[in-house]
Amino acid sequence: MDPNRVALIDDHEIIALAMREAISQIPELSFAGVAATVDELIAEHPEAGLVVLDLRLADGSSPIGNVERLVERGAAVIAYTSGESPYLLRLVATTPILGIVRKSDPVAVLVETLRQAADGRAVMSTEWAAAIDSDPGLDAAALSVQEQQVLRLFATGLKAQSVAATMKIAVPTVEDYVRRIRTKYARIGRSADTKIDLYKRAIEDGFLPLPDSGQ
Repeated sequence: MDPNRVALIDDHEIIALAMREAISQIPELSFAGVAATVDELIAEHPEAGLVVLDLRLADGSSPIGNVERLVERGAAVIAYTSGESPYLLRLVATTPILGIVRKSDPVAVLVETLRQAADGRAVMSTEWAAAIDSDPGLDAAALSVQEQQVLRLFATGLKAQSVAATMKIAVPTVEDYVRRIRTKYARIGRSADTKIDLYKRAIEDGFLPLPDSGQ
């Protein structure tokens, strides 16, 4: 798979035209094509490493199942939605997506999300943050003060060496804290296996500010 090859899963022709135009504004990315279903994408555009997924497809497939299938194949996924269902947004916010973009967002928002996602970075939009913030079913991980600080720093993309230097502790100590954090989240059923997972957990639990929150 090529992370710079972008495919769209959507069954509306006008969306495909807009997506092609957006991707043309990013020199490092290319448009692989459009598919109406995940099965069609796998068959016709298997090289696409970055997938923009409409959450409501005409085949009635589960958006959560679609995300999981694509991620299992090694693709990065951006959810593309009209945002009419807060419940659906809350569900998809818990999956390994890299971002949520509304179809009503300016093209510049889509372009920036694609650019960052191609680098493997999660893009926390206001829609994603709101979906997380409105989820009442998030159990606390009971992190210590030191673990919280490690999570804040590590989840923003700093490497263990930088976290260690900032906190004036040894690198193995940072690595031990990260292992403990992941274990605590795993115990309450909240995945923290990757840096993207840790970033989501930090947003969910208030260790990092919500976008545009003014914090």
